[in-house]
Amino acid sequence: MTFTGWFQDHLGDGLGWFAANLVLILAIMLPVMVGVAMAVYADRKIWAAMQMRRGPNVVGPFGLLQTFADAAKLFLKETIIPSGASTAVFILAPMISFVLALAIWAVMPFDAGLVLADLNVGLLYIFAISSMGVYGIIMSGWASNSKYPFLGGLRSAAQMVSYEVSMGFILVAVMLYAQSLNLSHIVMAQKGNVLGILNGNIFNPLLLPMGIMFFITALAETNRPPFDLPEA
Repeated sequence: MTFTGWFQDHLGDGLGWFAANLVLILAIMLPVMVGVAMAVYADRKIWAAMQMRRGPNVVGPFGLLQTFADAAKLFLKETIIPSGASTAVFILAPMISFVLALAIWAVMPFDAGLVLADLNVGLLYIFAISSMGVYGIIMSGWASNSKYPFLGGLRSAAQMVSYEVSMGFILVAVMLYAQSLNLSHIVMAQKGNVLGILNGNIFNPLLLPMGIMFFITALAETNRPPFDLPEA
């Protein structure tokens, strides 16, 4: 009996399918969000060490719970909407960005068969969803009814669109090498003989430059230094 079938036997076809997928979504998204919180903590501690500061060190042991405290603070803060702003779009814009960021994880394989949606066009799905992140930024800048946020949104969107071109070419190279758009197949194409990681791909004269280009492009897409001008 499948995981979904067990829920359908107890709750019916429609409700069982919904409950099974809800459990799968929570089982994937909650660890992902905890991982993101830990990544933010590591980022802040590394930057603090580079600048000879201590960084987060108060909330929880070694400051590990600082990100969760910041998230709780943001959720409990008063929602302030600028006068003259488009209220609906102003509220909808960050929700779109958040949902799109989580939607990408739906096709990420964590293990053999451990994936929410094993799409045959998973790589194309990721590229399409990541491209839509521009809309949330443009909407948030436009909805504030101020020229400065709008110009900042345009600047950030221009940078994201510019580097999506190189990202697209890199993903095409990955697709051609793995001969598939399915992320599970792409992961298996990287399977190594040493500890399951190391293989001939790291010495491939064509794939290594692609990996370096992907790293640089990913920094630009996520507005990380030295491509953090939109953060200003």
